[in-house]
Amino acid sequence: MTLSFRFGTVGSPIATPSKPGGTVGGIQYAASIGLDALELAWVNGVRVGESTCAAIRQAGETTGVVLSIHAPYYINLNAEEHKWPRLRKYLIDAAHFGHLAGATDIIFHPGTYFGLPPETVLKTVLPRLEEVVKELRAAGNPVILRPEAMGKIAVIGSLEDVLNLSQIEGVLPCMDFAHLHARAGDGSMNTYEEWMRVLEAYHAALGDSAMHQMHIHLSGIEYGPKGEKNHLVIEDADMDFKAILRALHKAGAGGRLMCESPALEVDALKLRELWRKVSKEVQ
Repeated sequence: MTLSFRFGTVGSPIATPSKPGGTVGGIQYAASIGLDALELAWVNGVRVGESTCAAIRQAGETTGVVLSIHAPYYINLNAEEHKWPRLRKYLIDAAHFGHLAGATDIIFHPGTYFGLPPETVLKTVLPRLEEVVKELRAAGNPVILRPEAMGKIAVIGSLEDVLNLSQIEGVLPCMDFAHLHARAGDGSMNTYEEWMRVLEAYHAALGDSAMHQMHIHLSGIEYGPKGEKNHLVIEDADMDFKAILRALHKAGAGGRLMCESPALEVDALKLRELWRKVSKEVQ
């Protein structure tokens, strides 16, 4: 039996050797320590060419490490009209070069409300995201775009937001459980029952297929009244990780579970081991 989830890191593992280094080295090192997924952190811009993408794709295929991309932070689906074409290009470029590199999923931050109600913002962001998907499909690009659940109340990325955006074909959420825990700022969203309600809403909105191909971010997190402050290692967090994994197992979830704690691969391996204990799956 293989595990229902592949486990990996957001960005190359910290202990990736300097040779060959880079993303190729990160993929090879991840595989060597037992991880089988990697989310490439192109968060400050898409700065790769076709030859680099070919080498990344080959490394992923050779090692069996599946790849996704975290697109640049600058994307904002709710940007002013004159700014949107430039910000849109960040998402298009991440999807284009990500596909060349063998990635199947493109994670991005949806943007900010600018003080507007979510239902008003959706009227702007839904058509924009739909047009991006249409352009990608017209170019023969099959990647899934994944708006991330976010950890601050001022930004687009509540559970309801990402489920609404995912009504577009070719779009599914990146479910950041640490962000969902931090968003309310009061320590809620931390029990088995609360996570089951999240997963039931996810399943009701998106169905079986989406439940079996989840893309999850998980780490510890520090937060205040306005939400997320920064990520923490597992031991320093108040999150009940076992409750999250129990809920995922009960819901029949699968896909990729990516760690972005300050101790990337160390905590990713701890989460994988905890999943094996909770699920009783054997690899």
